[in-house]
Amino acid sequence: MTTASRTGYVHELKEVGEAVDERIRQLQAGYLQDHSDAVATLAKLRRGAGKTVEAAPELAGLTIGHQFYERFPLDDPRISDAEDAVHEALTLYALHQQSKRDKGMHKRGRDLGGAVRRLMPSGDIDEPLRKRFVQAQTAGSSETRIDRLRGIVSLLRDKDVQLDYGLLADQLYDARTRSGAERVRRSWGRGFHAYRPSREQLAEGQDGTEGDPAE
Repeated sequence: MTTASRTGYVHELKEVGEAVDERIRQLQAGYLQDHSDAVATLAKLRRGAGKTVEAAPELAGLTIGHQFYERFPLDDPRISDAEDAVHEALTLYALHQQSKRDKGMHKRGRDLGGAVRRLMPSGDIDEPLRKRFVQAQTAGSSETRIDRLRGIVSLLRDKDVQLDYGLLADQLYDARTRSGAERVRRSWGRGFHAYRPSREQLAEGQDGTEGDPAE
């Protein structure tokens, strides 16, 4: 489901995405205001980017709080999938936000496909980048997918291109089933092909990342 906005349509978040969106908004606001606790937390989370929950046990308690379990009771059959998706989205965000003190890298409405397309502001297809994107789409396991996404997020950070981490979290959760992985692959591809830079961006070679720094 989507909701209208002045810039198009924004996907409504589900339980996993809502939890991530709320957590990141708190961390992002604190980081942009140079609050020491937020800065320290993101530094720790960043070390887990591209790693599974099992490979980053030191992050226990930093990615998931008690509020999460109000949405996902302990007997939920997919609670592990939800925990993994939250971990992956938060740690990727921490990598994305690194050293960005004047603008939040989490922005609602910026899907992954469109974000990757924004890395090609001239309107031409960058074939090596497209291949990296396809590799993330077609990853055969969650471990491979998150590793490939880490590389893409590093590119987004380098170019100041924002991403909706709430939506990404929902998609990482959905992608843990066979039918869900196909839905996510289609959604990412659709976002990539549908994105069009404005005429002004084409003329100036911009990526169109304007907006409220704290969003």
